[in-house]
Amino acid sequence: MAERIDRTLRDLGHEVDSVKVGKETEVDVLAYDRVFVGSGVYAWLPGKPMQSLLEGLRDGYAKKGLIRPGSPRIDKQAVIYCTYGGVHTGVNEAIPAVKFMGQLFDHLGFEILDEWYFVGEYVPEKIQEMSRTGRLGDITGRPNDVDLHEVEQKVRGIMRV
Repeated sequence: MAERIDRTLRDLGHEVDSVKVGKETEVDVLAYDRVFVGSGVYAWLPGKPMQSLLEGLRDGYAKKGLIRPGSPRIDKQAVIYCTYGGVHTGVNEAIPAVKFMGQLFDHLGFEILDEWYFVGEYVPEKIQEMSRTGRLGDITGRPNDVDLHEVEQKVRGIMRV
């Protein structure tokens, strides 16, 4: 999904800085006017590296006085998205992860333009069976071409805003 978002933005003529979040990732989200932030969902939350990044940014920005009471709006926007398997309760398992990621941006004053939820198969071999037996039915191979086309259309729509 991130690669398709990146490619679509570039195809539309936008300059893009893509960041794959890891243990040592550093980024200043306030340096950007519009950000797309996403993660897979793991036990109702974004992955540990994303959690750590967002928590570190929150603490750093709070120390600088950039998280203020009332979260006044600034001229910046964010789109928050995830991929999820939802083996038990479907999209309800993904909603907390997207809300978690969005909180930093909302507290900084970004306008949250949209929240996107995309089905994604379970990749680790030891849990691949969940890709075939959950509430969502067989999600093997997801996100697929239809999902990728959908995200491309969503990016194109958001960039018209």
